[in-house]
Amino acid sequence: MTQLSEKTIAVVKATAPVLAVHGEAITRAMYARLFQDPAIASLFNHANQATGAQQKALAGAVLAYAQNIDNLGVLAGAVERIAQKHVAYHILPQHYDAVATALLGALVDVLGEAANEDILGAWGEAYWFLADILKGREASIRDAAAEETGGWIGWRAFVVEKKIRESDIITSFILRPRDGGPVVAHRPGQYLTFQFDTPTEKGVKRNYSISAAPNGESYRISVKREADGFGSVFLHDVVAEGDIVEATPPAGDFHLAATDRPVVLLSGGVGLTPMVAMLEAIAKDHPELEAHFVHGALNSRVHAMADNVRKLADKHGRTRVATFYSAPLPSDAVGVTHDVEGLIDVAWLKANTPFDAADFYLCGPRPFLRALVSGLAAAGVSPDRIKYEFFGPTDELLAA
Repeated sequence: MTQLSEKTIAVVKATAPVLAVHGEAITRAMYARLFQDPAIASLFNHANQATGAQQKALAGAVLAYAQNIDNLGVLAGAVERIAQKHVAYHILPQHYDAVATALLGALVDVLGEAANEDILGAWGEAYWFLADILKGREASIRDAAAEETGGWIGWRAFVVEKKIRESDIITSFILRPRDGGPVVAHRPGQYLTFQFDTPTEKGVKRNYSISAAPNGESYRISVKREADGFGSVFLHDVVAEGDIVEATPPAGDFHLAATDRPVVLLSGGVGLTPMVAMLEAIAKDHPELEAHFVHGALNSRVHAMADNVRKLADKHGRTRVATFYSAPLPSDAVGVTHDVEGLIDVAWLKANTPFDAADFYLCGPRPFLRALVSGLAAAGVSPDRIKYEFFGPTDELLAA
């Protein structure tokens, strides 16, 4: 691969302070340009656009690229995450041209005459350098998925075989391929990306974590009904058993890794879904592994899959389960419905888990992740032992 020129590296690094100030304005302008093309707009999850989360996340990624363009090794994790997302949304090499045009146009829109020939030339070169890295990695991911038993490329039709009410707000969906074939084995923790048509919108796209271990035949997702969640409301209230949804192959860089170290699975709310998949895999395939399943919920009305988790822990024999309720109901009782009142915190983890030896996997809402990811790091847990998933564009504070 052709290396970036010294001039380009210098110019791009020099723009970092400008991007720190104007980054979100540039990414907003870029997406506005992109979405003028309906075919390009259809590739995106527009829920993330509506909240501004995607624009903020991309601005952070562009700034990080500018700051580290002479040391791209530190961005390897971010590149992998982006490549996985691109495969999940079935973004193909031919789509990169539109992004290049939109990005350079957005620089002119926001910076005006300051976006001179040197800056546009440098960012053009830098963009295509990164694009080639991403396209190469995305091709490898697609090829690997297609070569495995049950693998496929692009969108595949699945039948909703069963809907299971897990709590007042979470429902599981068992999905089997309409073609009757096998499904590729996912890595526990990964997600599926869905495309479905609602009564008011075509081609809605959403990611949902797979909440079961691989079985070669079907997938299970467990979805929280969000009052303002267009996709989750549709799945809960409209989609019925026998209906069809389309999905791309399992994707995501958050998954259970092979290790001899103890594992602590930390979740908040619907963040338990990838953790249940991990726990199922541990119970099935890792009899000697020490595991801790630590979950936080409001109360028993919204606590999903509790019986399933306890049964898996009993089956495994080396898994301890601890449940926290932050707003227990009058009928909830410590020792019966839950183990601890309050929020999961680092002090409890230090006292009740193999803190200095374990790998920590985390998934949950922003406040949960902000508190625990930073708390674990501050308490001396090395970054290689902290792995987390966030439902949506990566939170800028976590990324930092």
